[in-house]
Amino acid sequence: MSPQTIYALASAGGRAGIAVIRVSGPEAAAALTALAGESSAEAQDHPRRATRALLDDPGTSAPIDDGLVIWFPAPNSFTGEDVSEFHLHGGPAVITGVLEALAAMAGLRMATPGEFTRRAFENGKMDLTAAEGLADLIDAETVAQRRQALRQLEGELGRLYEDWRQRLLGALAHGEAGIDFSDEDLPAGIEAAARKDVAQLERALADHLKDKRRGERLRDGYHIAIIGPPNAGKSSLLNQLARRDAAIVSSTAGTTRDVIEVHLDLGGYPVTVADTAGLRDVGEKGDTVQGSGNDEIEAEGIRRARAHAADADLRLAVFDGEAWPEADPATVGLVDDSTIVVINKCDLAPLAAPLAVNEQAALAISALTGDGIEGLLETITERVAALMNAAASPAPALTRTRHREALEECRAALGRFLALDAGAGTPELAAEDLRLAARALGRITGRVDVDDVLDVIFRDFCIGK
Repeated sequence: MSPQTIYALASAGGRAGIAVIRVSGPEAAAALTALAGESSAEAQDHPRRATRALLDDPGTSAPIDDGLVIWFPAPNSFTGEDVSEFHLHGGPAVITGVLEALAAMAGLRMATPGEFTRRAFENGKMDLTAAEGLADLIDAETVAQRRQALRQLEGELGRLYEDWRQRLLGALAHGEAGIDFSDEDLPAGIEAAARKDVAQLERALADHLKDKRRGERLRDGYHIAIIGPPNAGKSSLLNQLARRDAAIVSSTAGTTRDVIEVHLDLGGYPVTVADTAGLRDVGEKGDTVQGSGNDEIEAEGIRRARAHAADADLRLAVFDGEAWPEADPATVGLVDDSTIVVINKCDLAPLAAPLAVNEQAALAISALTGDGIEGLLETITERVAALMNAAASPAPALTRTRHREALEECRAALGRFLALDAGAGTPELAAEDLRLAARALGRITGRVDVDDVLDVIFRDFCIGK
C-alpha cells in the first residue's frame, strides 16, 4: 500500500514573518498544483528552487497568500518521498487558510509528531542516531549542545556503531564458516584472527563506555545543588548566579522549603542550579526539626535538599561568614571532591584563615554586593567544561540511556565469547554470542528489531518535524 500523504506546519507556531508548511507523500504534487495553480508547473520543472506563487483555496478560488513554493521529488527529499513546501507569510490567518485547504483534499491528513522524521528513517534517509540528533538539535539551547547534536545528526555516532557491527559480522562469518564447512580445509588462523579483532573491539567498547556520561550530561544539562545551613545566603547566591530574583530572600531561617531551579548557560554548557532548604539536624523519625517545632514541611524540604545533593554533579556548599570558622556539621559532612566551598558574607566580617573545609579550598564571596561572584562563576565553568567538553575527544559521545544499555549488552556478549576456550569445541555458542553482540549494536542505529522503540524515540518530536 502507498503511504498516506501527510502535511503539517514545519516552522514554529504563532505569529512570525515566515511560516513553512510541508506536504509529504504521493499526493504532494497534487496538493502543490491545487494551491499554486500554474506556478506549480514551474516549481516542478525546477526542483529544489523557490518559485513565487499566488496561493488560492481550491474549493472557493479565494486568494490565501502570495508566497513561495518548493518541489522536492523523491528520493531527493527529507523524507525520501515527494515533498512540497509552502513558504508563507507567518500570520495565523494565512497558516489556517492553507492548512484548511489541505485538510479538504482527498488523501491528505495531518502529520503526527515526528512523522516526517520517522518516514525519513523508514526510507533510509537517516538512521536512528541521526534522528535523535535532529531532535537534540531542535532542542539545543547552548553552543555545546548544538555541536554535539550536529555531529550526531551528520552521522558520526551511527557510522562508528555500524563500523563495529560490520566487524562483528565479519568475525561471525568466519565462525560460521568453521561450523558449516568443518570438513573443508579452511585457511589457517581464521579463528585466531577473529578472536583478536573481537578483543580489540571489546576494548574499544570499554573505552567508549568510560565517558563519565559526558554526552548524556551535555544533552540533559549539568546539575548543581546549592547546600548549606539556614541563613547562609543560598537563595541570595542563586539570585546572583541567575542575575534575577529567582528565590525569595529573607532573614527568617527556613524560608526556602522546596527546591528552586534556574537554568544557566555557562561557557556554552547547559547548567541547572538548584537552591535547597537549609540543612539542620532532623529528629529520629524524620518528621521533626530540632529548634523549629513539629515542622513536617521543613523536614521534607531538608530531605529533598539531601536528595538533590546526592544526585548533583556538583555541590556549592555555602557557609555563613559571620559564624566562620565555625562550620555547620550537617553541611561539612557533604563536602568532598565534587564540592566547591563558598564562604558568604565576606563584606560583613573578616574571615579567619585557613579558608578550607575537608581539605577543599574555599572561595570568599558576598552574595549581597556581588564580590567574588565572577571568580566563582569561572571556577564553576572550569569544572563543567572539564567533564562535559565533548570536543576533547575525537570520538562522538553516546547521548542516550538506550545507547548505553545496548553497548553494555554488546560488551557482555563479547566478554562471553572471549571467555570461551577456543579449543573446547563450542563454535555454536561462540557464534551465538557474536550474533547477539551484533544485534545489540544494530538496535542502536535501527538495523534490527527496532519496532518496539520507534514510538518512544519519535513521540517527543513536535508536529511538523
